[in-house]
Amino acid sequence: MDTSTGAGGSRQARALPGYGARRPVEWALRSAVPADVEPIVELRAVAMRPDLVRLGRFDEHRVRQRFRDAFVPRHTSIILAHGAFAGCVAVRPAEDGQWLEHFYLAPDLQGQGLGSAVLRRMLERADADGLVVRLNVLRGSAARRLYERHGFTMETEDAVDVFMVRQPGAGALGRRTGAQPSGHSA
Repeated sequence: MDTSTGAGGSRQARALPGYGARRPVEWALRSAVPADVEPIVELRAVAMRPDLVRLGRFDEHRVRQRFRDAFVPRHTSIILAHGAFAGCVAVRPAEDGQWLEHFYLAPDLQGQGLGSAVLRRMLERADADGLVVRLNVLRGSAARRLYERHGFTMETEDAVDVFMVRQPGAGALGRRTGAQPSGHSA
C-alpha cells in the first residue's frame, strides 16, 4: 500500500494549526512492518476500551488477539506525530471498493484535527481512484461523527456495529479545513 502523504509519492510531514497550547502537530504516514503489531495492539485496547465496556463486550485478551489475527502490514499505515508512533489506519482492497479499518489514534492526540487530516488523506486517494469506501464503527462511538463529517452514511447496523459507506467525492466539508503541508520531510 502506498502510504506517502505528499504529491508524487514523496512523504511529507504535515502541521495541524492550533494543537492546544503546544506546537502544531507534525505528522506523517509510513508503511507498517510486522514489528508494529504489538504497539498497535496496545493502542487498540486503550482506544476501544470505553466503547467496548459500554457495550458490555470488553475482554482484555480478545481485544488484542483479534487485531493480531487480522493484521496485514501491507494494508496498514503507521501515523507518526512529531516523529513518534501516534496511531494507525488500514485500507483493505475489496471487490466493490475499499474497507477502512483499524483507525486508532492515541487518546492524547484525539480532538486536535489529526484524525480528520489522516482520514481526509485516505479519502483523497480513494476519490482519485473512484472507489467506494466502507467501514464499521461501534454503536454509540464518537468516531461515527468524524466519519459522517467526511461523507459516510449508515448502510446497516446490528447490536454492536454500524456499517457505513462513502461514495467517491462525498464529504466536501471534510476537505475544507485541516492540515497544511509543513514543508518538512518525514
